[in-house]
Amino acid sequence: MFKPCAVIPVYNHERAVGAVVDAVVAQNLPCILVDDASSAECAHLLDVMAAARPGQLTMLRHAVNRGKGGAVLTGARHAAQLGYSHVLQIDADGQHRAADIPRFVELARLHPEALIVGCPKYDATVPWLRLCARYLTHVWVWVHTLSLHIKDSMCGFRVYPLPPLIVLDQRQKLGQRMNFDIEVLVRLYWDGVEIINLPTTVSYPKDGRSHFRGWLDNVLISRLHATLFCGMLLRLPMLIMRKWSLR
Repeated sequence: MFKPCAVIPVYNHERAVGAVVDAVVAQNLPCILVDDASSAECAHLLDVMAAARPGQLTMLRHAVNRGKGGAVLTGARHAAQLGYSHVLQIDADGQHRAADIPRFVELARLHPEALIVGCPKYDATVPWLRLCARYLTHVWVWVHTLSLHIKDSMCGFRVYPLPPLIVLDQRQKLGQRMNFDIEVLVRLYWDGVEIINLPTTVSYPKDGRSHFRGWLDNVLISRLHATLFCGMLLRLPMLIMRKWSLR
């Protein structure tokens, strides 16, 4: 069975989320919006959109802000309860090329046990410092997995097969904020889930709103890399055997 839906975590993205939702719905993809305690203006907009599309949009809401990871997991758990097999995660800020949604969904249909991960092709709008910081995280992820299979661990455009994601969520407390996208990829790779990278264009709108909290999120990501490095050492024999078996 292949039954996908989309999950969009939203936190004060009232200027961009409407276009993202329109693009998802245009693909006849059921959509779960998770309002991560947004402002009254954004919350009202989400309620209006959900009311206008009964049966197409499901509205979930956090009373307090839990972070991007927490919102994605809330949506994924709800999708599993509704009987969906896969979840397409796309950010609400308009950075991702929504026209690529059919490519992600079709690749997931052809490889239902794999995790489809966006591999960004950046245009001229990408901040240079952010690009450098992302590359540093990529290097650490290659160390944690002893492989180059994960080309980009921070892109929030991906399709999860729900069974392994739910099992991991039940077994491991995952990072709830900007560390989520990195951790869930590494741990699912450790669990043997195949990773398929799909190139996609990513842009940074001039009026876009970033919720990356410079000092705090960098601390969380640094702590995560330390934890994952220790986890890699414990799994070293398994990772080496896997590396050789794939040759």
